[in-house]
Amino acid sequence: RHLPGCHRQLWMLRRRMAYTDPSSGKDILGSRSLCFIFICAFGLVTLLQQILYGKNYIKSAQQFSRVKGDETGNWTGPVNFFDDGSLKPARNGRKRYLENYDGSFEFNSTACRELRQEIMDVKVLTMVKTSELFERWRNLQICKWEQNKEEASNFKMSLSRCCNAPSFLFTTKRNTPSGSKLRYEVDTSGILPITTEIFKMFPDDMPFSKSQFKKCAVIGNGGIIKNSKCGKEIDSADFVFRCNVPPINEKYSADVGTKTDLVTINPSIITERFQKLEKWRRPFYEVLQNYENSSVVLPAFYNTRNTDVSFRVKYMLDDFDSQRGVFFFHPQYLLSVQRFWAVQGVRAKRLSSGLMLVTAAMELCEEVHLYGFWAFPMNPAGIFITHHYYDNVKPRPGFHAMPHEIFNFIHMHTRGIIHVHTGRCT
Repeated sequence: RHLPGCHRQLWMLRRRMAYTDPSSGKDILGSRSLCFIFICAFGLVTLLQQILYGKNYIKSAQQFSRVKGDETGNWTGPVNFFDDGSLKPARNGRKRYLENYDGSFEFNSTACRELRQEIMDVKVLTMVKTSELFERWRNLQICKWEQNKEEASNFKMSLSRCCNAPSFLFTTKRNTPSGSKLRYEVDTSGILPITTEIFKMFPDDMPFSKSQFKKCAVIGNGGIIKNSKCGKEIDSADFVFRCNVPPINEKYSADVGTKTDLVTINPSIITERFQKLEKWRRPFYEVLQNYENSSVVLPAFYNTRNTDVSFRVKYMLDDFDSQRGVFFFHPQYLLSVQRFWAVQGVRAKRLSSGLMLVTAAMELCEEVHLYGFWAFPMNPAGIFITHHYYDNVKPRPGFHAMPHEIFNFIHMHTRGIIHVHTGRCT
C-alpha cells in the first residue's frame, strides 16, 4: 500500500496472476539442509568404522604414535597402552587370563588354546593392523611353549620332500661330480663346469645328517635381541647358526652369546668391507677368528659375480692353514627353498639368510629356537628398536620380504613347530 510506484505495480501484477514463489519458506540446499546432511554422513561413516574395525579402530594406532621410548626395552607381559602411554592388562576377554597370572600357562590349557587360535585366525598379514598382531603375540607370551611333535614332524617331512638339506644343502663331491655342469640359482642361463680344481674344494659328503642335533639356536641380527640377556641360553644350544658374520664381542655377548657352529657370509660383505680379499686378507681372517672353529657358508653359485669372491675365501683360509670348514650353498637347494616359501606367502627377490638357515635347521635339528628375528621398527610392546642389534642400517627396499617371513615364524611358533623368542631371557 505504501510501496513506491514501480514496486507497487509489480506487486499488483503478481496478485492478478496469482503468482507465488515456490521457494518461499523453504531452505532448498541451504545451510540447514547441508548441515543436516553432513551430520548424517559423519554418523554413518563412524558407524561403519566401528562395525569394520571394532572397538580398537582409533586405539589401534596409538601404540605407533609413541615416537619416543626406550629402544632397548623389550616386552615383559601382556599389556595395552592407555592414551597417556601408561600400561594396562590386555583388553576384554583376555583379561580373565591375567587376573590370577603368577607364571606361565600350560601349552594345552584352555586359555592358551584360545590365544593360539586368535593368531591362527589371522590367515594373511594384511588381515589385521600390525598393532593388533602385536597384541595377540604379546598375549600369547603367558603360555609356555612346547613342541608339537606331530606338527613339527609333518613340517619336516614337507621340507624333506621338497628340499632335502641333509643331502643337498651344500655342494659336495657326492651331489656335484667332477665334470658335471652346475646351473646358477639366479643367472639360470649361466652354467659353471665343475673342473678338477673346483671339485677339490667340495667336501666328500654333507657334514650334517637329518635331526643330528637335539636343540639348535638360529640367531638373527634384529634389534629385537638387544638387551634380551639371551646369551647364556643361546650358548647352551647344541648347535648355533649365525648370519653374515655379526659382531659377538663383549659388547654384545650377554645378549647374543658367542658360540657359533656355522656362520653365513654374504659375498657383498667381502666386496664392500674387504675389497674382494685382493689386499685385506689378514683383516678378514682375524674377523673370522672371533667365531673360533665354526664353519662358514657362502652362496657362491647364487650368480656369476659371487663365485670368484667366494672361492677366494677358501683359498685365503687354505693359505693361513685354517682347519675351518668352507661350504657353498647348492643352488638347486636354494631354488627349492624359494619355491617352498613362495607357497607359504613369502615372495621376494631373495629370501633372507636367516630364513635359509631356519629352513635348514628344521631338517638338521630336533628342536629349533629363533632369537633376533623381527621385521618391524618396533618391538611387540610398541617401543622403537634399531634394525640390527649393532646398527640401524636398513636393507635395500623390496629385496627381502621380512614381515612375511616373521609372520610365518609366528604361525609356526603358535603351532609348536619352532620357538620364536622376542622377549628377555630369564
